[in-house]
Amino acid sequence: MPATPRSTKSRPPNPGSQSALRHLNQQRIIECLLNGPSTQAELSRQTGLSTATISNIVRIMQGAGLVSTEPTTSSGRRALNVRLNSNGALAVGIDFGRRHLRVVLASLSYHIIAEESVELPLGHHAEDGIAAAVDLLDKLLLESGVDRSAVVGAGAGIPGPIDRRSSTVAQGAILPEWVGIHILERLEKALDMPVFVDNDANLGALSEVTWGPHGGVSNLMFLKIGSGIGAGLILNGAPYYGTVGITGEIGHATIHEHGLVCRCGNRGCLETIASTTTMIELLSRGRGEPFGPDKIVSDALARDSATLRVVDDAGLAVGRALGNVANLINPEVIVVGGPLAGLGNLLLDPIHRGLVRHAVPVVGETTHLAMSSLGARAEALGAAALVFQHAGIARA
Repeated sequence: MPATPRSTKSRPPNPGSQSALRHLNQQRIIECLLNGPSTQAELSRQTGLSTATISNIVRIMQGAGLVSTEPTTSSGRRALNVRLNSNGALAVGIDFGRRHLRVVLASLSYHIIAEESVELPLGHHAEDGIAAAVDLLDKLLLESGVDRSAVVGAGAGIPGPIDRRSSTVAQGAILPEWVGIHILERLEKALDMPVFVDNDANLGALSEVTWGPHGGVSNLMFLKIGSGIGAGLILNGAPYYGTVGITGEIGHATIHEHGLVCRCGNRGCLETIASTTTMIELLSRGRGEPFGPDKIVSDALARDSATLRVVDDAGLAVGRALGNVANLINPEVIVVGGPLAGLGNLLLDPIHRGLVRHAVPVVGETTHLAMSSLGARAEALGAAALVFQHAGIARA
């Protein structure tokens, strides 16, 4: 299984300034402490820094609440043991959407330290989205009083396939303006820290088995219904990526052979029937002003008949596609996420009907269908979990 497109550097470069050197040295100490507590002498040997430098940096980190120290003995001599606090090292989770950006700061103990989302213009280019992410991260760090050296790295989710051989955004992304860019390289240069990237649906799946209630599930599928429809897979306890990383493209499963032409070039794909874009197009006919997924949710909950019909048709189509997938991989749980999660059973019920109808009976009966409890933050939380995963940190 190919590894997640990951950082091309283990630490930011040293441009030569005193503050940058201190940041670099703190990051090196944090990386050592991720493997467990160490004495200052051990940290000196591992990093190559002098014991005096280690002592000074540890004192600064302790004052900032990043580490705690306690007396110990080493080789019969008195020593100072240094331990990384549970909230001392942080990960950044970034979720890039077609119209939104969400950034979270999360601690080693899987607690959210800070979080914010902003709207992005439709059709924004990669440099604009990345610049917005840098600005939002700087804002969260400042408002939280967090030193940048405490950040282990950043995870980022992209709404589209990523070619894992080259870490480039592949054709078929909801953000066509991003296709072909080396997303890992761009993000690392802009954020100046180790970065790990993945498809947003894959991160949604990861969030469900780390932050969510499905930590004990070995075979899980996360289905994101939004402007596009994609799936992330956890199989035998690990994310599944296939040969080049293009997996979970369930939005391009053919539902109606002679249906509408999809953006992928085929006809009758699931996205042409059940994406939020299609639902909005159907429901906006005759209405004077545009609206978004939140309006679909509110109108459906208010029992608007047209909205309920569109949601029901979409759910049945999704269930049909899921039935075919379930027959193939036999997941224990399928979690539905995305901006329509607030619909609850209004969406889950038709999906379940479609699943049971098109899956082998025993598969349909034993596949648990659930709505994500993580809401709009699922992908960003999965991105933070990706950083912890690559740092060798498992959830306690």
